[in-house]
Amino acid sequence: MYIVAIAWIYVVFMMAITEATPVAGVMTFLLYGVFPLTIVLYLMGTPKRKRNRQRAENSDRLAAQQKAASAVPASVPQENTEAKKQ
Repeated sequence: MYIVAIAWIYVVFMMAITEATPVAGVMTFLLYGVFPLTIVLYLMGTPKRKRNRQRAENSDRLAAQQKAASAVPASVPQENTEAKKQ
């Protein structure tokens, strides 16, 4: 994905340096290269961000379940444990 972005920036840079004025070159580089490319890269990265968010939520949920499961034996009444010792 990034190789296409690098190639596009290169093409747009070559277009920009052939412009008549530096202002036109900068505008060409920004309007044909940087702005559209940031939008495309953001949209193409959406599935990855969604997967990362779901993994984080799942790991948080799993950690909460493990914490709750480890807290259960601590709630056993002490009277029963003392009776078993005798």
